[in-house]
Amino acid sequence: MNPAVTPAMASPTFVQLANGLVEAMGQRLDAAKTIPEGLVLRTGDGFLYAFLEDPDRISLEAIRRIAGEPSAEPLRLVVLTPGRLPLALTAEVLQRSGTLIEGARFSELARQLGLETYLGEEPRPPAEPRARLLPSAQQLDAVMGRARTWLDWGVPALALRFYRQALDMKDGFGPAKIGVARSLLGLGLVDDADRTFQEILAEHPDELDARLGRAAVLGARARPHEEIAIYRTLLGEDEARVEVRAHLIAALVDLGDWPAARVEIEAMLQNSPEDPQIRFLHAVALERAGESAAAGRERSEARSLGLTLERETALCQHLGLPPPAPPAGTEGAVRRPPPARARSPAPTRARPSPRPSRAGPPARARRRSDIRAKTRGAGRRGANRKRK
Repeated sequence: MNPAVTPAMASPTFVQLANGLVEAMGQRLDAAKTIPEGLVLRTGDGFLYAFLEDPDRISLEAIRRIAGEPSAEPLRLVVLTPGRLPLALTAEVLQRSGTLIEGARFSELARQLGLETYLGEEPRPPAEPRARLLPSAQQLDAVMGRARTWLDWGVPALALRFYRQALDMKDGFGPAKIGVARSLLGLGLVDDADRTFQEILAEHPDELDARLGRAAVLGARARPHEEIAIYRTLLGEDEARVEVRAHLIAALVDLGDWPAARVEIEAMLQNSPEDPQIRFLHAVALERAGESAAAGRERSEARSLGLTLERETALCQHLGLPPPAPPAGTEGAVRRPPPARARSPAPTRARPSPRPSRAGPPARARRRSDIRAKTRGAGRRGANRKRK
């Protein structure tokens, strides 16, 4: 921003939209302040929400000023904007372990909460009521759907808000409580997540999602062998648990135990031989075992089954591999892959941080979540075919 230009104040419409979003998410506000770029809100549970209207008029100094707001306790930064932040500003937010909700995702959040008119859009037609569901149950179902969407999209800060809103609507609701624990783990709040998982298991000792969550907590605490032992125990109880095998593969890959990971990947391929991403992981396992020719054939098979260059590039990035060579004649035309995001509602592994109150999921956690999401989806498709 040119320092000689006085920044314009955020429009009243945008400030109303920001207030509407906060109210619809059930935030408990401690403080709110209008700034030239938009609106900054601090909540009672340690979140700092910055609603910024025009990314082209936001400076690096503004981000640092917002993130550095004085507070008795460190705050978790969430930046929301209808546009796209420049890369330097995005890097600054992520460096501060912040969450960024921009562009299409910001618009989708407004639509989910019925505030699309502030975006200049026509209201969505009301959804058809589900048969035999009371209005309160329909509302709870909608909130849970939003929570799962944001956790799938790798935004645990917003997922946590909606899961907590669901708990306010139905105290002790098991799926919402598990979602809270997963979101906490995705935010790097390992101790809080562990306490929540233990509370669930105290009432329901056989709850699979909570047992998986406790295993992921061990991984977050750098105890991968104990984590893997839990997954193997769960598979010993029921080897058809696709979700458990997906967690196991991700943990083994993260540990670097590719021979053991290969065994589990090949077990998944028996049910899903046509899944391109499982094929890709198999190719990597073969390459690690020194079987280069077989690995090359497997990677080619993954591409023929629909693995796009962008998807392959993103997977290589997560696994620390060199980017794939583009097909002949397309050099220089490769688009940069979209930022990695966790699409699985399974618990996200998070390593402890020197600043746990502001820690976000590290790169290894995002890599694991991505691998797990791919293997989980493939296995479910195979299981569905077997049932048919």
